[in-house]
Amino acid sequence: MKTMMTVAGSDASGGAGIQADIKTATALGVYATSAITAITAQNTMGIRRIDVLPPEAVEAQMRAILEDIPPDAVKIGMLSSAETIRTVARCLRDYAGPVVVDPVLVASSGARLLEKEALTALTDCLFPVCDLITPNLPEAAVLLEQERIEDGDMAQTAAYLAKRYSLAVLVKGGHAEGDATDVLYDGAIHYFTKPRVEGADPHGTGCTLSSAIACYLSLGAPLPVAVEKAKEYVYNAIESAPNLGSGKAPLNHMNIGGK
Repeated sequence: MKTMMTVAGSDASGGAGIQADIKTATALGVYATSAITAITAQNTMGIRRIDVLPPEAVEAQMRAILEDIPPDAVKIGMLSSAETIRTVARCLRDYAGPVVVDPVLVASSGARLLEKEALTALTDCLFPVCDLITPNLPEAAVLLEQERIEDGDMAQTAAYLAKRYSLAVLVKGGHAEGDATDVLYDGAIHYFTKPRVEGADPHGTGCTLSSAIACYLSLGAPLPVAVEKAKEYVYNAIESAPNLGSGKAPLNHMNIGGK
């Protein structure tokens, strides 16, 4: 059985973070291991509290997994501090498998989640040991040091970031108008489009997409195929999302074949 290690925060509601990553891996037939970076008290209405784990606790978790159950792919999500980012990068320095980073930079409210020192650590320390980053449009704008990115500039943005940081980039178009189109640059441009699900206001799509990509990479899929399959998986999970909670609904991570 292939394995995927997720390094991310815990979501008490089960819709995002570590819980979403483990559900995704399980649904796709991949064994999930995890290193928790923070514990969040949240539900579909929002986050109430965040308790960040010490970097040494994150490192201890990662070392334990890397030494005993070496992952076939790694997914990285919420990292709250520069010290934690540098710690995660150090743990992965000798890791040879694919690493997918979902750079959690901007809250849904539009607020910046990483201070300047942490953002510098992300780009200077973590990106060099990664293979793919999956920013949404607001996060890509932060990486470009711009106020916003127009919908028509997604391909140019993906290509620029890929060349700047020497990795593949998937710019997600969930914040754009019209159909949900994501753009991958891995030396060539690839477009992935799905219609928006009417009335959907989902929670945890970014976590789920990045972990699904990591899972498909662990199973041996080329990057564009992994992204295509992961987007299909997320679309099915949104389309069949259960009516739980009073806010942003969680996905149906168990739906791998569509309705």
